[in-house]
Amino acid sequence: MIKVVAKKLVNEGKVEEVIKLYEELVRETRKEEGCIKYELYQDEKDPRVLAVIEEWESKDALERHMNSEHFTRIVPMIGELAEKKKDMNIYNKLI
Repeated sequence: MIKVVAKKLVNEGKVEEVIKLYEELVRETRKEEGCIKYELYQDEKDPRVLAVIEEWESKDALERHMNSEHFTRIVPMIGELAEKKKDMNIYNKLI
């Protein structure tokens, strides 16, 4: 099992626009084979910080997701509305 935590710092005044984009990304991703969980969270102290917490059956399922039409279309749009620094960690379950 694979867990992913991907964080974005959204540009000032663009949070609602980014959340709308994530709505489609989350909806379409949850339909993918191998997707166990795919959820969007917002930081309590800084509402500009959004995090997607994902759970995948395998690394292959995650790779298929990152090559999907909705991912390759929507993620660059989100990137245009957020700081460019990428913050993504992939974790392998140990216990």
